[in-house]
Amino acid sequence: MRAVALLSGGLDSTLAIRMILDQAVEVEALNFVSVFCTCTPKNSPCSVARSAVRQLGIGLKAVNTSGEFLEIVKKPKHGYGRNLNPCLDCRILMFRKAREYMHEIGASFLVTGEVLGERPMSQRREAMKLIEREATVEGLVVRPLSAALLEPSIPEKKGWIDRSKLLNITGRSRKPQIQLAQNFGITDYPCPAGGCRLTDPVFTKRMRDLMKYTPGFTLHDAILLKAGRHFRLSPSAKAIVGRNEDENKRLLALSKEEDTLVEAVDFPGPLTVVRGQAGHEKLRLSAAITAGYGKARHLTRVKVALWDKKGTRRTEVYVAPADEEAMAKIRIGNGRPQRKKQECATET
Repeated sequence: MRAVALLSGGLDSTLAIRMILDQAVEVEALNFVSVFCTCTPKNSPCSVARSAVRQLGIGLKAVNTSGEFLEIVKKPKHGYGRNLNPCLDCRILMFRKAREYMHEIGASFLVTGEVLGERPMSQRREAMKLIEREATVEGLVVRPLSAALLEPSIPEKKGWIDRSKLLNITGRSRKPQIQLAQNFGITDYPCPAGGCRLTDPVFTKRMRDLMKYTPGFTLHDAILLKAGRHFRLSPSAKAIVGRNEDENKRLLALSKEEDTLVEAVDFPGPLTVVRGQAGHEKLRLSAAITAGYGKARHLTRVKVALWDKKGTRRTEVYVAPADEEAMAKIRIGNGRPQRKKQECATET
């Protein structure tokens, strides 16, 4: 008997797979990654998922859903969670992909680490049924940690797995899972945490701003949200300011030919990318912001260069560095988006 498991790399999904392996079922794991995943892979599994499969001794395939998920974020059929997280639609997409892989490798059912009542939007009894129905996997999903509280799945009814060995964990407490991990000798697992940037308030503000002013945004635009400090210069233009040398390099790599690049001339400081239609006044404002975060912010007059990647234009202007109060008024969100490395995608 063979099964496909949705693996985030978190404790719940790791335990669920271990329980199914103990019933002599062969398991292949799927790890879903996207532009909104905090561990930021491209087409490779999240690091914690790789660690989990090493402990479990099973195969792992990464599935990048960035393009499809981006369209879901723009208009989710089942709405958003507390921030911009379209959890139900996200789960439906994952289950559909898992169903396709299940058929591809000749597996018979799916396994997840879902715990009844642990996630308020997607791990309610009604939500689980809806997700299975819309992903056309009704009865084919085994949830070992909470199965005793749920209706028997097809694998349980047919005796492919022993239902009596499945558990009745419910709610948000992690104590039962931690105890189970100790029983299994599993010690290398991440702390509980969501790994989706769309649950992060700071990133959500940036995302809402992008959706409002650039409704036809692309995957590239969404990727840019993860770097730097973001400022709304006007309805048609924004500035992204690097925080350190690594971010400066990343912003340079992510900039387009039509963007304007801004940097202080004689002092170390950030690289700024101006995207959109910015007139002379807004470009001067971006120069002032750039100077405001640089080593020359204590001066009253700083020379700043503005150019494009094509090298077709370059100008230099003198500006007074913007102060914190002025920058705060147009900054999109305060603070820095969380980058939790513990888990990749919502716990599966």
